[in-house]
Amino acid sequence: MKIIVTGASNGIGQAIAKLFLEKGHEVIGLDREKETIEHPQYKHIKTDIFQGELPEIKDCEILINNAGVQNENDIDVNLKGTMRITEKYAFQSKIKSVLFIASASAQTGAEFPEYVASKGGMVAYMKNVAMRLAKYSATSNSLSPGGVITDLNKHIIESTELYEKVLKETLLNRWASAKEIAEWAYFVTVINRSMTAQDILIDNGEAAKFNFIW
Repeated sequence: MKIIVTGASNGIGQAIAKLFLEKGHEVIGLDREKETIEHPQYKHIKTDIFQGELPEIKDCEILINNAGVQNENDIDVNLKGTMRITEKYAFQSKIKSVLFIASASAQTGAEFPEYVASKGGMVAYMKNVAMRLAKYSATSNSLSPGGVITDLNKHIIESTELYEKVLKETLLNRWASAKEIAEWAYFVTVINRSMTAQDILIDNGEAAKFNFIW
């Protein structure tokens, strides 16, 4: 299948692109950063999802909206840029699935204000996309990861004190790897056929944790 992955140069997007390549699919990565994947089935296009030129890509079968920023015009990039990509590539007869990489903060609100708003808006937009994709028998869903071990969170991971604190906020005392999120992405877009318009929280129980006081 032909897969488009935005933000494919690093982190979760890179892990998703690599997994789809391992499974034998053709992957086109859109990223404002340089190419970091070498594979015969991979094509890299350097562009900005919000204001860069978007190439003509025909017959996309799976679109994975992963590109995003934090504290850098979040609503413009994370929400408006994602909408721009989706409106260009998703609504055509070959589409099978659209996936949005949102954030646990879209459910909890526990992040920077504009980032939270951008991810919450993404989840709402995902549901709108699901309604419009139904005529193609295609699905639209989102993943909302909590803490993930990526370079974006390097300042926390490399600090023993900070990392211990964030792990204690989860039930399972761990963060997810980028590969774990990629595996979820593969399941939701390739294996899943019946779930649509749903947001999946993958946070190792952080939102569920509470202190019972009697």
